[in-house]
Amino acid sequence: MEHSTATPQSENAPAEIDPHLINDDLAPAKSREWGFFSLFAMWMSDIHSIGGYTFAAGLFALGIGAAYVFTSLTVGIIVVFFLMNLVGFAGQKTGLCYPVLARITFGTVGSNLPALLRGFVAICWYGIQTWLASKAVIVLVAGIWPSILEMGQTRFLGESLLGWAAFLLMWSLQLLLLRNGMDTIRKFQDWAGPAVWVVMFILTIYILKLANWHISLDLATEPAEWGTLHAVLAAISLTVAYFSTLLLNFCDFSRFSPTRKAVWMANLWGLPVNFIAFSVVSVLVTAGSLQIYGEYVFDPIELVARIDHPVAIILGAVTFTVATLGINVVANFVSPAYDLANAWPSKITFVRGGFISACIALVITPWNLFNNPVIINVFLAALGAVLGPLFGIIIADYYILRREKVQVSELFKARGLHSFQNGWNLRAVWAFLISSIPSIVVAVAPYDVCRFLSPFSWFIGAALGFGVHLLMSRHDPHVIRAVERAEAIDLDADRDSVAR
Repeated sequence: MEHSTATPQSENAPAEIDPHLINDDLAPAKSREWGFFSLFAMWMSDIHSIGGYTFAAGLFALGIGAAYVFTSLTVGIIVVFFLMNLVGFAGQKTGLCYPVLARITFGTVGSNLPALLRGFVAICWYGIQTWLASKAVIVLVAGIWPSILEMGQTRFLGESLLGWAAFLLMWSLQLLLLRNGMDTIRKFQDWAGPAVWVVMFILTIYILKLANWHISLDLATEPAEWGTLHAVLAAISLTVAYFSTLLLNFCDFSRFSPTRKAVWMANLWGLPVNFIAFSVVSVLVTAGSLQIYGEYVFDPIELVARIDHPVAIILGAVTFTVATLGINVVANFVSPAYDLANAWPSKITFVRGGFISACIALVITPWNLFNNPVIINVFLAALGAVLGPLFGIIIADYYILRREKVQVSELFKARGLHSFQNGWNLRAVWAFLISSIPSIVVAVAPYDVCRFLSPFSWFIGAALGFGVHLLMSRHDPHVIRAVERAEAIDLDADRDSVAR
């Protein structure tokens, strides 16, 4: 696919939509079936997970008590709520998925930079989460069938044959959700999130009963290294960073929502209300484990295994399987499917992109990634640190520079208003590089000052990306021309003309 370096064609000779830049999955959403409940259930699937459980209880490791932890979680999730609305509203208004929305800022070709970065992070964690869930299922099933641990111990590529079997089972189950694209995913999320919530509620009541309804919420493991204020601010920032991936691609889901109000209400109930409620459950169960076992059990899998009851173990295995499927689909599956489709729209659909992502997650043998501290602590941490700058740049461009005025049809034209230079907006690329370097250094460097600032790396990157992009692009003639054109037409009619 070739792109001209010439300026976009005049209004008297508009460019045609390029079939190499569009397919049915990347076009603006035509069906709007993700109403309030579907988006709310999606948030339940994302939050009701092993990671969500351990994250809330794990904040006590910062050296603060229950009151400070709950305050931090509340403030942090409220910040997430407002930031998520920005991404959600953009997706709902334009009907665009994340990689196509990124074309507004980075160009028709340049959008592959933020898209594939986000997609690669998701693929790595997709494989890792699938493997961790398969190990959890083995541990729980071994509680009923101990001899299973003696089977298939021959190792291949760093994992036992039993581990391979469990991993491939979880891997295959997730592929079933690809059958009808986003529609199958919506139907799965509609019951998966609530189902996990019900089981977690039962687990909470059971643990509290075993603890004779007497628990202590003082879970702090050691004094805060840099004082209480730093620990509280760090907990707030880490709460926001926990949602950093979906702060980029929540539009993949909100694009199917019928109204902005549905997005707002689903985010309100799914984020502040649901997240805080689930955090309370996580902390109560963790606190109850001390009363029962004499030590805090932060891992819900280990906790269920200790209950030593066949029904509890089976229910736990099913629950954690469903929970992993839920969060993996939301956070690590949908994004790379769209991101890869954006890289080669004429050949890769959403379903094919998802299948390619799953195959890559299999080939990289995620257990070897997870067991390598350099990869986990440096490589993936560095990739995660660039998500903040991407968020800041895209939000600054869409809301400040363009004031939500976007001619959607131009995003699918090789010589349109968003082709910039050979399909790349180099101003946005430079803003990304400039703002990413400090964010990455803060996230991975071993120095004390970086360790002090590392919990805030997402905010540092987002703020730098926001500010640098505004400074570099506030007088960009490409942006000014695109906004002027968008103000002169019916944007809803333009969007609908592309949907098919």
